[in-house]
Amino acid sequence: MRGVLSFLLALGLSSPAAAFDWSQTECDFQSGNVRIPSWGGGGDAAHSVSTVPHASGWQYGDHYVFLDFMDAQNVEFQALDLWGEWNPHLRLVQGPGRELRYGPVKELGLLMGFNWGKKSGIKKDLPGVRLALEHPGFRLANLDFLAVLEGNAGLRRGRAPADPHGAMLNFHFIRPFTIAGQSFSIEGASEYIGTGENELGHPVKHWILTQPPGRWPVTNDLALGIE
Repeated sequence: MRGVLSFLLALGLSSPAAAFDWSQTECDFQSGNVRIPSWGGGGDAAHSVSTVPHASGWQYGDHYVFLDFMDAQNVEFQALDLWGEWNPHLRLVQGPGRELRYGPVKELGLLMGFNWGKKSGIKKDLPGVRLALEHPGFRLANLDFLAVLEGNAGLRRGRAPADPHGAMLNFHFIRPFTIAGQSFSIEGASEYIGTGENELGHPVKHWILTQPPGRWPVTNDLALGIE
């Protein structure tokens, strides 16, 4: 899914969890137009997308998980669909004074991601490594190198064609800034996946997906934005 222009209403709930040093859960609602690329069937329609993202962490790592509920206003275009991702992360160097320092790299970690789509039957496992970067002005800057291991149900199950195994480069970030005394941020991810061939023998082109929302925290618990 790409070409999303949407407004974001986020209700953030931050609280420490018993098993974690920190924890944050949001309820996001977006409304806008979604354009489906030609390889996904083409067309466009107004959509509403409700998302429940959660992140929490402790000394040895963290994890991020979200679930999208996507609903097209035109029922002939696309039925209600679900998309979810879970990304646990384990730090390889922990503790004060034990940070890895090599240029802008301050930390090295291991990743194991999981992606899942209900209607499409898409399933992907994404093992890899993370470089946490120290970059001026950024609250968060991570560069992930991931293998993409396909587990798609494929055409034999009446789902989307299974893609080849591949590799992904993913940069995700939080960049705060102020305008007229008001706090804002741009945050999100940009990912690149290389070429391959699906189960039909058709080429799958390399692509870049980026969808960083701009956010304005109206209060500690309420944010508005655009993606």
